[in-house]
Amino acid sequence: MGKLTILALRVVIAMVLAGSLFVQVWMVPLLSTDLAEAGAPDNLRIAFLVIVVLGILCVQVVAVCVWRLLTMVRRGTVFSHGAFRFVDIIFWAVSVAAVLVFLIAVLLAPGGTAPGIVLLICGAALIIGGVALVVLVLRTLLAQAVARDVEAAGMRAELDEVI
Repeated sequence: MGKLTILALRVVIAMVLAGSLFVQVWMVPLLSTDLAEAGAPDNLRIAFLVIVVLGILCVQVVAVCVWRLLTMVRRGTVFSHGAFRFVDIIFWAVSVAAVLVFLIAVLLAPGGTAPGIVLLICGAALIIGGVALVVLVLRTLLAQAVARDVEAAGMRAELDEVI
């Protein structure tokens, strides 16, 4: 991966982290106020706000893990067992995000929300779950690449002994 690509991705990740912090600090309290003024019951309002904060936390966790993986790419150490930890964390964070989006649909279903909106939110949860499965497939590819790298290193060592 080129240096420009890594830099561009880091800029995007930094903007995502800054934006998510802005949402946590400024927008979530405003959302709480708006829900209270709209007459939402306290238990529903608190549950919704907890889901939003946890969802933002999932995005932040993924951003930090991708940043760490980019560092490993830059150093040439991404094909090591240390990368699995970050990929696993990304998988679980995306999986939790899928469950959180589904919980939003569950919270909205009994109210006056149109069934189509609830189904769209369920569809979004399904798509996010699909992204988690793609990350799991990519983890398997990483495992194969690490195994090949270890095998190649062994062959290089044998070749060095022969020479």
